[in-house]
Amino acid sequence: MLTRRLPATVEPYRLAANHERLEGLVALGKLARLADEIGEQEGDAVAALQFEVDAQRRHLIAGELQAELRMPCRRCLQPMTVPVSSRFYLAVVGSDASAAEVPGEYEPVLVDDEQLDLLGAIEDELILSLPQVVYHDEADCAVSREQLSSGDVSAETPSRPDSPFDVLKALKGKL
Repeated sequence: MLTRRLPATVEPYRLAANHERLEGLVALGKLARLADEIGEQEGDAVAALQFEVDAQRRHLIAGELQAELRMPCRRCLQPMTVPVSSRFYLAVVGSDASAAEVPGEYEPVLVDDEQLDLLGAIEDELILSLPQVVYHDEADCAVSREQLSSGDVSAETPSRPDSPFDVLKALKGKL
């Protein structure tokens, strides 16, 4: 079981040159943008990051994330636990111009003054991994199927939809 916290910033060029691997925990409660998206969180995300240099001398990060997040059910709006996991591949770049040259299988991550905001990059990946919509199982949800329906659909649907030209026919008949 991991107990080590990941540092807020790292030197990715040095780590990649030494082919280092970082594993550790990230406190979900400290991720403000994630809280803005889905609400305050408790617990930790588990992250594993492998730093490498490829044949083209690009500095790369292969990462894996796992977290249990609390998100509101879209039917009843009550919180539910959602497991989130992500595998990602980042290319460390120093400018926007070099980011444009990154191959499609990598996501560029901008490094400022040879320091990478590691927690920011992990938070980005968590946000990108969020499911669009989450629901409780029907048996566990506070809102039943009957509460979701608004009546008999066939009774509300007219047999023949009104044509927008019916108004013109009525006007033409008055002339």
